[in-house]
Formats: sequence, structure tokens, C-alpha cells
Amino acid sequence: MPDTLSQYRGVVNQCKELYVKKAQDYGTSWRVLRPVSIVDQLYIKAWRIRQIQESGNQKIADSIESEFIGIVNYGIIALIQAALPADAEIELSGAEAKALYETYALEIENLMLQKNHDYGEAWRAMSQQSFVDLILVKLLRIRQILANDGKTIVSEGMDANFIDIVNYAIFALIKMHE
Repeated sequence: MPDTLSQYRGVVNQCKELYVKKAQDYGTSWRVLRPVSIVDQLYIKAWRIRQIQESGNQKIADSIESEFIGIVNYGIIALIQAALPADAEIELSGAEAKALYETYALEIENLMLQKNHDYGEAWRAMSQQSFVDLILVKLLRIRQILANDGKTIVSEGMDANFIDIVNYAIFALIKMHE
């Protein structure tokens, strides 16, 4: 049986390394993104993966793996954005951006461990296509929550959906590396 936690952390570290490098290149320019824009960015990445899966070909060199990494990073960015006050500075220091990433990555990991315990690593039997479909479903749910001014009656909120999206993408990356 593979060591899920070390695989999981390895993927998160790979994603965080890219996030930190992009923060050095671009700063935290993503801070100007509104929730719907982050959802759209995630949607574009997931939809591209689905199109490649269905057609079997692609014209842009960016790999499916790089799209899943982008989904992880934008999912964590969505959680960071939601937690920061509306009047927070757009530019975060590199150290602050990294610390926020690590805080949310750990929160997401903790939920994964709880769910993995209860579900018995059922994700290992899932296909990459299913992960993409579930990510798209979660994004459509978030769009509906946004259309409802962030309110839900009986459903989880946006944060829970973003956490699930990140975990699905991490699981897909683990399976790609196996």
C-alpha cells in the first residue's frame, strides 16, 4: 500500500514550489481576482483537461499535469482570497504569501486525512476523468452559490467546495506519478 501522506505532501510541495516561484515573478497580482474570476480560471483548466481527455490530442504544450497543479494553486488562492479582509493590500510579501499557502494546504491535508479514513482511500479506484468531472461539478456549485450571494440553505459553502477541488487535483497528480 502506498504511503498516501508522503505522496500527498510531495505533490503539495511541488505545487507550492511553483506558487512561490510565480510569486517571485509576478508578486501577488492574483489578489485582484474576484471569486467568480478564480472560479472561471479553475473552470478553464478543468475544461481543458476534459477536452484533451475526450479528444486525445492537444495543440498547446502545457501538460495535463501542469493544469492539475494550476487547479491546486488557484484553489488555495481562492481560500486565501476569501479569508483576507476586503481592504487588505493587494501585494503580499513573499513570506506572507507562502505562509498563507502553507496554512491552507495544511487545513486541506487535515480534511483529506479525515475523509481518507472514513472513505478508505476510495479515490485510488477513481479515474482521472472522474476527478475532472467532480471538479467541474464543484465549480458549477460554486457559481450557483455566488449567484445566490454566497448563501446556501442546506449545502456546504464555497470553501468546502474549493477544498474538495484541491484534494481531487492532488489525488489526480498522485495517480499520475504512480
